[in-house]
Amino acid sequence: MTNAQIAETFELLADLLEFQGANSFRVRAYRNSARAIRDYHESIAALCETDPKRLESIDGIGESTAHKCVELVQTGSLKQLDELRAKVPESVLALLRIPGLGPKKAAALFHELKISSLDELRAACEAGQVRGLKGFGAKTEQAILDGMAIAAAANQRIYWADADQIADALREHLTACQGVRQLELAGSYRRGRETVGDLDVLVDSTNPAEVMDRFGQFPGVADVIGRGETKMSVRLGTGLQIDLRVVPAESFGAALQYFTGSKDHNVVLRGLAKQRGLKINEYGVFRVTDSGEEPIAGATEADVYATLDLPCFPPELREARREFDWAASGDLPKLIELDDMRGDLHMHTNATDGNATLEEMVAAARARGLEYIAITDHSQRVSMAHGLDAKRVLAQWKQIDALNERLGDDFVVLKGIECDIIEKGGMDLPDDVLAQADWVIASVHYGQKQSRAQITERILGALENPHVAIV
Repeated sequence: MTNAQIAETFELLADLLEFQGANSFRVRAYRNSARAIRDYHESIAALCETDPKRLESIDGIGESTAHKCVELVQTGSLKQLDELRAKVPESVLALLRIPGLGPKKAAALFHELKISSLDELRAACEAGQVRGLKGFGAKTEQAILDGMAIAAAANQRIYWADADQIADALREHLTACQGVRQLELAGSYRRGRETVGDLDVLVDSTNPAEVMDRFGQFPGVADVIGRGETKMSVRLGTGLQIDLRVVPAESFGAALQYFTGSKDHNVVLRGLAKQRGLKINEYGVFRVTDSGEEPIAGATEADVYATLDLPCFPPELREARREFDWAASGDLPKLIELDDMRGDLHMHTNATDGNATLEEMVAAARARGLEYIAITDHSQRVSMAHGLDAKRVLAQWKQIDALNERLGDDFVVLKGIECDIIEKGGMDLPDDVLAQADWVIASVHYGQKQSRAQITERILGALENPHVAIV
């Protein structure tokens, strides 16, 4: 279980407590705990197993929260959270995900207008009923409608990195079942697409019912969409759908190939199979004869591709672009691996919102085999992260120069800054300061509700700045 998932659980706990009118100090304490857990540089789950007492020494985590962390990691659930959720319809949780609609306002809608779902909320807003509630008004009503549109768009796809955290936790959760022999995630996640619409999980198990029971207990599941003998679908509280299929060993490779996709890649594959009198689907590869279909492969992906004299394409290449041409010429490209990484160009130290000193960052990077890093702390506009003004950033760069002298040719630390693009346009630090940097990242932290044209103008202005390397 990742720190982000544990933090998400405590955030939900705080939301439900606030929804039910709990003491504000108690609610704030859980939110602070969630923030501390999310930002902590070590695995909270690992500490729960090896040194739970140490949790209490983390700023923002007290004895009670530490005990809850251990309970969550060891059992996969929190008794207090389960009790709170039992008092609130599951559909109400969707209200809490609407931007600008916090637990207090959601509670008012629930108690005064009996709104317990997104459809009911939309209908009430469109009918002008919400504006009549104390503390709302016409602007709030429109903001809720706008927030619902944003949430709906956001729930369509999530970033691969966010999906990866869920996938890691899901692997750990399901492999705890003794009957699991193979487990793989498929779909756009496995192909490494930038965004992921849902997650597809394939399991080879001697006890499908046990796997599906445990799947339904995965932290964050808000709804079981459907369940059959070998397939089950759930939806997380975030809106992400996860589909589980329990597949026999003799078909596991074929199913993994099929559900990894892409659809276009599979269309080409089926066409090549048909030319050879073969049929390929999620159950295997079959030789088609007058007397029927004879299974000839399916246990592994390599076996499936071998029936067509093809290499087992890396999932990232399965997009029906040029992979089949490359295979025909024996020239499949070599994918970049983690070991190929030579540097990191976006890092924050404890001078702003990072957890480690400059020297600690360098030591950690060298331990990972990197050859260079850029230190890119926030600029002054990001006051919540103690952003650096010109005086502080120049002092940090002087420190970096001295450190580079000590390091010699073995390692290089680049002088960088994550410089905010301010709301009125222009950069957060003067050009004569940025000119002394090796690497300038321009970013937008504030004014994100400006019009599309205004934000575009800000971005274009940053692109025109001769000192900016990346936005």
